[in-house]
Amino acid sequence: MERHSETDQVFKALADGTRRRLLDRLHEHNGQTLGELCERIDMARQSVTQHLAVLEAANLVSVVRRGRERLHYLNPVPLHEIQERWIDKFERPRLRVLGAVKRRAEEDMTDKPTYVYVTYIASTPEKVWDALTDADLTAAYWGHSNVCEDWRRAGSRWEHRRTDGSGIADVVGTVVESERPTRLVTTWAAPEDEGQEDKYSRVSFDIRPHGGIVRLTVTHEDLADEAEAAEAASGWAAVLSNLKSLLETGSPLPQEPWLVPST
Repeated sequence: MERHSETDQVFKALADGTRRRLLDRLHEHNGQTLGELCERIDMARQSVTQHLAVLEAANLVSVVRRGRERLHYLNPVPLHEIQERWIDKFERPRLRVLGAVKRRAEEDMTDKPTYVYVTYIASTPEKVWDALTDADLTAAYWGHSNVCEDWRRAGSRWEHRRTDGSGIADVVGTVVESERPTRLVTTWAAPEDEGQEDKYSRVSFDIRPHGGIVRLTVTHEDLADEAEAAEAASGWAAVLSNLKSLLETGSPLPQEPWLVPST
């Protein structure tokens, strides 16, 4: 019943032309403020806010705070689920263009791509935080161990180390913000790019209670180009699905999703 209710919310949100226009605006340019979204909508600011609230309730739009600003991002997950259930199995070749909707829109205010992923987990904020920062837990579902000097101290260096015993780190960075158990922001870079800040990307984990479950929003900013954004989209979907399985069932998925060949 809960699943049907969520689907009803999505279809209700999509039934309104103004809300579809707002999604189109976010598809054109992701990460917009309320003021930016109102610029091309002939409607009072309060009315636009109400439409955005409906889209957020349907999980079609996620909001990320940056300072005093609230940035709105298109969340592709519900649209992807509708596509898989109602479109792909009937008219996949003819309507493949709709697959583009599940990719997050193009660029943030730095003209570099941003990817946002929202998922809901039957767990607690503390357990989700620990699953993102504990070396043993990350090794269980990520294929790497996240190792840091002190996850609660801004400026601490962290590494994304292989679990094959080599000790090799494939990603390095620093902690930018840390507010256990609700928010963690880190920089990401290839080891050979460490110290070259123009080559860093930035990942924010926002962990919020949502009724009796947790809403986890992952925002990956300052990606180099669209190819890296596509890689991030694929990677985060696999990792966070594995994380969700681990926290909800006690075990990761039976196969590492990033190793399953695409069909």
